[in-house]
Amino acid sequence: MALRKKNIKTTLPKTPTGITGLDEITKGGLPTGRPTLFCGGAGAGKTLFAIEFIVRGVIDYGEPGVILTFEEKAEDLQMNVASMGYDLQKLEKDGLLKIDFVHIDRSEIEETGEYDLSGLFIRLDHAINSIGAKRVVLDTIENLFGGLTNEGILRAELRRLFAWLKEKGVTAVITAEKGDGTLTRHGLEEYVSDCVILLDHRVNDQISTRRLRVVKYRGSEHGTNEYPFLIEENGISVLPITSLKLENKVSTQRVSTGIAGMDMMMSGKGFYRGSSVLVSGTAGTGKTSIAANFVDAACKRKERCLYFAFEESPAQIIRNMGSIGLDLQKHVDAGLLHFHASRPTLYGLEMHLVTIHKKIQELKPRIVVLDPITNLITAGLMPEVKSILIRLIDFLQHNQITVMFTALNLNTIVSEQTDEGVSSLVDAWVTIRYIETNAERNRGLYIMKSRGMKHSNKIREFIISDDGLDLVDVYNGPDGTILTGSAREAQQLAEATGAEMRSYTLGRKDKQIDRKRKVLEAKVASLQEEFATIQDELYQSYVEEDLRKEIMEKNRSQLSQKSSNGKRKN
Repeated sequence: MALRKKNIKTTLPKTPTGITGLDEITKGGLPTGRPTLFCGGAGAGKTLFAIEFIVRGVIDYGEPGVILTFEEKAEDLQMNVASMGYDLQKLEKDGLLKIDFVHIDRSEIEETGEYDLSGLFIRLDHAINSIGAKRVVLDTIENLFGGLTNEGILRAELRRLFAWLKEKGVTAVITAEKGDGTLTRHGLEEYVSDCVILLDHRVNDQISTRRLRVVKYRGSEHGTNEYPFLIEENGISVLPITSLKLENKVSTQRVSTGIAGMDMMMSGKGFYRGSSVLVSGTAGTGKTSIAANFVDAACKRKERCLYFAFEESPAQIIRNMGSIGLDLQKHVDAGLLHFHASRPTLYGLEMHLVTIHKKIQELKPRIVVLDPITNLITAGLMPEVKSILIRLIDFLQHNQITVMFTALNLNTIVSEQTDEGVSSLVDAWVTIRYIETNAERNRGLYIMKSRGMKHSNKIREFIISDDGLDLVDVYNGPDGTILTGSAREAQQLAEATGAEMRSYTLGRKDKQIDRKRKVLEAKVASLQEEFATIQDELYQSYVEEDLRKEIMEKNRSQLSQKSSNGKRKN
């Protein structure tokens, strides 16, 4: 009987790029010993991806690299990437990097019609062997084949180049410009490459966004969606948006809100660690004040906090919170509180999400605040904002980071969409609204929901004063109306006055009763004394009567005896 061969799953060797997020999308990096094509339009970031691939290989993995450029001279390339903190000149001096500029004379190729890559292979082979390079970058391939018009020769030379790189065993990154309706200008490079990554730089509503997509990856699984990426002074950050699943761990630990009254509304303990909290309300209800108290309490516990402000500057927030007794500056000075302030229209929603991810990964906070998220609507549609928040909440829960969102209610359709779109995502929802009575406008706070914990269903009056934030019970008037502010204080005063009057009245009655009691006790004592006297007199009468009877009987007996004795003598 023939034995069936077992299916053995092999793993394709991969070379990590060191670029934040890209290795996660590609499930480990680029194919080792194979060419990868980065293609895109002008300004998409192809050269920067290639350079960071080389630099990260040298710095993070100890793999020397070669950069073969056909467009920019070595000096220009060094200056262009210096703003990102890459010192290519130093790496060259250390023998870890080799930069070679190759000039291709297109007119010579067009005149002679001859094209041979043998000289290029010799030059590249020498550069690789001189430093023992493991990584190679060719930037850009259009300049290498720009003078060729014969498609047959072009295809043959492309295959020859890619085959030579494979035989050499180096992990190569090749950059190419996007064509009209094709991934590359010639439309051939993507077919001979083992891995193709498309970079896109688009502008929607005057907002610029860069995105990345893995078009193909032979022999490996990979993310297939579009991923936003950010180019900053520290390099490139790519945000994977589909790698997180609903498999996050949960905590039973509670986190105080910093407001004793609000903690009491949740069994006196606050929110769960790693949960998401939404604080919504109209303008001026104190949403930022609640967020600031939440941050202040965390900093006092020596927990690092990250505050994303989309409406006010950090200096303005610190100044304003000083009016309610909060000193946030000391937490900033201690390195526990970090602000990141920007207008939502600075860049697209995806870039905001990339920035938030990057800051969180850098600072590793325990508490994050986004204030307010409704401003993000100006940078995108509500479904896009909801998508961003879903990914952000998943990311924060995965890292057990507690997040508080503030949202502005405008009593408009946008507000209703915001509540419906965001409130269903969060674990707890706190709402503040104005209560207007007696020509006054006061604040009422209540908890709409708090998953997994017992919480109060009552409305509390929310008070903001120089001493901070406080929650008090809402009073009901005689007719059942809610009393807040001066009306509540008047009711409290009336109740206190009534209690005092009742106490005074009861005290006066107690004194009257005490006096009556003493008078009656005196009367009782007098009657008892009179009764005792009469009783003694009556007893004395009884004794005298008994004594009189006894004497009379004694005398009668004596008389009778004398009478008997006289008769005998006679």
